[in-house]
Amino acid sequence: MSLLARPLRAAVCTVLVLSGCVTAGPAVAGESACAHGRVLRHVVTFDRGTPEAAARSEIDGACGATTVYYPQIAVAVATSGDPGFGGRIGLDRAFSAQAERLAAQRVADVKPQPARATLPATDPAKVPTADLSGRQWDMRMIDAGGGPAVRHDVVVGVLDSGIDPAHPDLGDALDRDDSAGCLTGAPDRSPSAWAPTTSVHGTHVAGIIAAADDGRGVTGVAPGARVASVKVIDDRGYADPEAAVCGLMWAASRHMRVTNSSFFVNPWTLSCIRGNDRGVVHEALARAVEYSTSAGTLNVAAATNEAVDLTPSARSGAWATSSGCEALPAGLRDVVAVSAVGADGVKAGYSSYGLGVIDVTAPGGETGECVLSTVPGGYAPLCGTSMAAPHVTGVLALLASAAPDARPRQLRRTLEAQAMPMPCPADYDLTGDGLQDAYCAGYEGYNGFYGHGMVHAPGPAKVPAGRPDPAR
Repeated sequence: MSLLARPLRAAVCTVLVLSGCVTAGPAVAGESACAHGRVLRHVVTFDRGTPEAAARSEIDGACGATTVYYPQIAVAVATSGDPGFGGRIGLDRAFSAQAERLAAQRVADVKPQPARATLPATDPAKVPTADLSGRQWDMRMIDAGGGPAVRHDVVVGVLDSGIDPAHPDLGDALDRDDSAGCLTGAPDRSPSAWAPTTSVHGTHVAGIIAAADDGRGVTGVAPGARVASVKVIDDRGYADPEAAVCGLMWAASRHMRVTNSSFFVNPWTLSCIRGNDRGVVHEALARAVEYSTSAGTLNVAAATNEAVDLTPSARSGAWATSSGCEALPAGLRDVVAVSAVGADGVKAGYSSYGLGVIDVTAPGGETGECVLSTVPGGYAPLCGTSMAAPHVTGVLALLASAAPDARPRQLRRTLEAQAMPMPCPADYDLTGDGLQDAYCAGYEGYNGFYGHGMVHAPGPAKVPAGRPDPAR
């Protein structure tokens, strides 16, 4: 699910040769042993080191078909029309977000969420040409602008709902060769798979990162950087785990320096109670994040708009025993998790937080003073941690440009060191009822509301020299 603030939420393989991505044909399981119903997608975890042939054979034998297998992390995406597929594989290893939603709809006796209206095509000639930089309070808050030019080989993966290829502020920034749709769990490079269809969200996020500094419209944190549209949010606003895994693995395979994930995985609301199904999703996403980080890609994620105290997520292979709220992918250790502040510099009421989870904070806005950025057809303000995260991603693009050989751990350390420390508020009573609306743990240099502080985009972005660090 994309992460606009609550009042705005309603507004808002083709066949290829891919290193480490193996696609397969239809299942050959015995027809008489398999039931035939609605075909649903599943994410399936295997023991590390499981060969593709063995994984495909097990899926076939369970009445499924392999869509894609990622051998680096031993995770597959499969489809099956047999309701017993998950049970045959093992409910501790297979999960279907589609099946979970269907079950919830039956229990609640509600109708499926309808698809949103299709976005009209952007006519570049009709996009307003006025300079809107005066309304970009968010950029002034982080001292963006006036820095060195960004190397054009810095590619940022925008894991989101798609980027408008016709928007004049993004046309030169959009990296079509590295763009892909991931809704099936396997990368599809056709433009129709990665372009936005119903949501402005991805285009807005991309503009915050890299909108052109051309004297018209808005300017991003890192104009000159390239952005790849990696579509993981579908037309109903869902970000399923298989799509997120695909997006992370695609970004790693294309050697993207940074990715931005302004979503949390569905079908649930925020996961505050762990179960076997959430364990499967956690394991698959943790493996994907850890692999992509080791491959040189640093991942940034929004902290969510649930206004809850988040719990750090365990690494892959470790079963978490905490009953706290886990945000995926933001809570994973290798991810840079970002909270949001309003124009007043105080944590936005909707922003989730958590000591040991939040790394830095950035402007996300509050109702009435949101963040202005690109949308198909023009420009619009939106609020949320979705908007905060790309400010951090843009700063990391600047740092990556200044240090082409820096590994994720180096970039992260520099980001944290350059952040402006922010103490916990002395009084966090947003409603004026005499009660604290959230509790900030920690000290000025590192706390649950702001992490290491407000992200900062200095002029000469530098990464400390020294022996290269292994990827974190």
